[in-house]
Amino acid sequence: MDFTLPILAPSILASDYTRLGEDIEKCNQSEVQWLHCDIMDGHFVPNISYGPKFVEAAGSCTDAFLDVHLMIENPDQYIERFVDAGADQITVHQEACPHLHRTIQNIHNHGLTAGVALNPGTSLQTVEPVINDVDLVLLMSVNPGFGGQSFIENTYQRLQKLSVMRDEHGAGFLIEVDGGVNLDNIQKVTKYGADVLVAGSAVFKAKNIPERIKNLTQKAKVGKGKIA
Repeated sequence: MDFTLPILAPSILASDYTRLGEDIEKCNQSEVQWLHCDIMDGHFVPNISYGPKFVEAAGSCTDAFLDVHLMIENPDQYIERFVDAGADQITVHQEACPHLHRTIQNIHNHGLTAGVALNPGTSLQTVEPVINDVDLVLLMSVNPGFGGQSFIENTYQRLQKLSVMRDEHGAGFLIEVDGGVNLDNIQKVTKYGADVLVAGSAVFKAKNIPERIKNLTQKAKVGKGKIA
């Protein structure tokens, strides 16, 4: 993946669905590199968001990299549908994949990059068996299922530990953080090792979306590379 780090990935979960194209166009004006798509099934997490058709509609409005995060049970059953919808990357939850290595291979076999997400209560060690196979590790900084939650402070320690693990294994995956990222903490999040910052409410609830994206990106750049 050839991108300029750090990467801000606006989450369209927080967008105005009746003006999806307009909200995405505001992201395009800001030249965002990624758009984040949160897929929820009402089983793995206590909420339902949207499916492949919505992702396809979002993709028709942008050239940005579509970062699709499957917060669902049995993700293997739906990988092809999201591939067909235009996903560039699919991230699955370690907790939802009894055969995680095979799931990663399945995503790669479709020509996409593959990510693994960890809930706040899941040990970082659970990703070690696939640490050299994944392109991205996503740390949830809220309990998944709903937007607008507060950032869990313990995430900073987890970020730093994951950065160390990556170095020790000589791995090349990106580190992504999803949940509660905003103007007040984005600099610290990148300071502790995050490469990709998912921001939903902090972007789409702003009165001026392009200006907010600019401010978040600037703060993220200031923090990058300070500790990790």
